[in-house]
Amino acid sequence: MTVGVASLAFTSLAGRKGFAQDAGYGPVSPKRDLNTGLRLLALPDGFEYMSYGWTGQTMADGRPTPTDHDGMGVCGVRGNRIALVRNHELGAGEGAQCYVPGGMYNPDEFGGTTNLVFDLKSGGFVESYTSLGGTIRNCAGGPTPWGSWISCEETFHAWNSRADGFNHGYVFEVPSFDIGDGRPIRAAGRFSHEAVAIDPATSVLYETEDSNPAGFYRYVPPGSPTPAPQGRGSGGGGRGQGTHLQDGGTLYAMVIAGEPRKDLRGGFADGTTFRVEWQEVADPEAQFGRAFESAPDAAIFSRGEGCWEDAGLIYFVSTDGGAAELGQVWVYDPRAETVTMLYESRDASDVDGPDNIAISPRGGIILCEDGGSDPKRMIGLTPTGETFPFAENRIVLEPGDIDTIDDVFPGTKANFWDNPEGNFTGREWAGATFHGEWLFANVQSPGVTFAIRGPWNRGAL
Repeated sequence: MTVGVASLAFTSLAGRKGFAQDAGYGPVSPKRDLNTGLRLLALPDGFEYMSYGWTGQTMADGRPTPTDHDGMGVCGVRGNRIALVRNHELGAGEGAQCYVPGGMYNPDEFGGTTNLVFDLKSGGFVESYTSLGGTIRNCAGGPTPWGSWISCEETFHAWNSRADGFNHGYVFEVPSFDIGDGRPIRAAGRFSHEAVAIDPATSVLYETEDSNPAGFYRYVPPGSPTPAPQGRGSGGGGRGQGTHLQDGGTLYAMVIAGEPRKDLRGGFADGTTFRVEWQEVADPEAQFGRAFESAPDAAIFSRGEGCWEDAGLIYFVSTDGGAAELGQVWVYDPRAETVTMLYESRDASDVDGPDNIAISPRGGIILCEDGGSDPKRMIGLTPTGETFPFAENRIVLEPGDIDTIDDVFPGTKANFWDNPEGNFTGREWAGATFHGEWLFANVQSPGVTFAIRGPWNRGAL
């Protein structure tokens, strides 16, 4: 074990062109949504945003937008248009089902994904549609280097214990401009998945587990991503722009070298670094217990959440890890085979329960809060380990607001899942993802997606 290596990861981030060494954005204050005119978010001066994809809003496939928006990523590019894949953390009976012919796993379940197309030239959303269905509690996931999204089921149950005959707790691949095929990648493990990140140099998939105790895993596919058929629309790029992740590989759990079952849930100094080894998971589909239990030397984390790859490093979050149980950010270096405590929250005012994580093109880290704070915030993290609030959820729907939203986004009022009047400021942020000058993010409930832009180079994001 060593101390001080966290600076290497921060140095990599801070070395980007145009990176500011301080937060720089100033205080946040309520701003009007460019689409509805409602004051939904608090942002620093100079930033603007638009909403889209409200729960109930009619999509291009004629279906209402499902609720409980969660993890999301920019996964594909075609000319001036980008495709985002968005998770919906749903169980059976929660609002509108994620339903798409040819893209269902279990027809009785409601979870899945929707895809959103955004035009960079016009600066607006173009359409959305259902891309995966029949899954449970699709929480987070991660984009692939070849242009698709890995969507994760955050659920677990005993093997073959369901009356419908389906087992859940898998990951699924969803192409950026097409629909998924509803087939789980079984060898990547069956557990309470949260998020993934892929090393572009090796195509190895890294996975977090939202449980306590939990492991941190890597899935080594049996070969390079394989060709896949063309998909929705014209211009190519369907089904992950020509490739997909292969099933049939091997799952491993992270082990701290020389310290079997090392408990990493407690407090550590920022910069504490451990050497890493990997142990094969003997029961990846958890047919005889938990996958974690079949890797007896695996390191112990608490509630693994967000995961993100940047410059060959894998960043991941423990939402309630640390001495204060307020959250930790770890970074794994596949080349050095080390894992480092990058940041640990010691005060709820800094960050309370980080969940999804993303890194901007300029090298800034943003964390989505899902703890006890109200209003919920998106928090920036600087290279010096300082945090600052970048955005606050200020969604309070007053009488008549749902009509205003429905005038812009038809279907919202008729298909809204939550009470159309109420205070939603304590609902979690999720799905933060950057592309160029845009930050996209979700507020899970009442369920809405935002596109945010402004003077990024003025600060640390």
